[in-house]
Amino acid sequence: MSALDRVNPVTPLAAAVLYSIPMLMTIDVVTAAVALGAWLVVFAAAGLGARTVLRRSWPLLIAAPLSAVSMLLYAEPSGRIHAQVWLATISDGSIELALAIGLRVLALGVPTLVALVGLDPTRLADGLAQVARLPHRFVLAALAGTRLFGVLGEDWRQIGLARRARGLGDTGAVRRVLQSAFALLVVALRRGGTLATAMEARGFGGPTRTWARPSTVGRADAVLLILAIAVAALAIGVSIAAGSFRPVWEGASW
Repeated sequence: MSALDRVNPVTPLAAAVLYSIPMLMTIDVVTAAVALGAWLVVFAAAGLGARTVLRRSWPLLIAAPLSAVSMLLYAEPSGRIHAQVWLATISDGSIELALAIGLRVLALGVPTLVALVGLDPTRLADGLAQVARLPHRFVLAALAGTRLFGVLGEDWRQIGLARRARGLGDTGAVRRVLQSAFALLVVALRRGGTLATAMEARGFGGPTRTWARPSTVGRADAVLLILAIAVAALAIGVSIAAGSFRPVWEGASW
């Protein structure tokens, strides 16, 4: 069990907010690189291996390069021009901005995904209701929807098999997908209505509620919040000391 498994599921949400706000205010290479490196060290110390980190954050390995390429080609040119093809211009400024944007996506997204992906929905619902004090009707409805989300794949497969059995599976691919999607929407709405009626009948919508699993916060939660603030402060402090700190509102002047 990693150290993240010992914190309240609400704490990573709060930590992500505390960490993201200052990180979103800067757009330089040093800040993002230092933050990303610091989080990788923290994950290793917390018992999260490289395979776990990659499995949880792999979409960012696609999003970060795409963001960097768009900045590389279409950012406002500055410095020496290396290449220009119609609207696309590669300059010293666009190269530096592309690198900063790519690292920034990773620095913001990797710790957030690693901390939030894999959270148990039931524990998260307990924390949102008992620690964050959100309305229990909203929390329980969200939990029920999350639990049912996993059956959509099986519903899609069953709809496809039913259409083939009726001789409707040989139409065009686009038409088949649209018709199956509409059928899936109908099934989901019907199941949602049935579930809502069943939950109301069992008293889930009552004015007061007790909880079988108490949700509390402790020392591990405080450590995670302090780490989130410390990593952001360290990254920005190193960037200022290195003279590379650049607020986001100055990004257009690259």
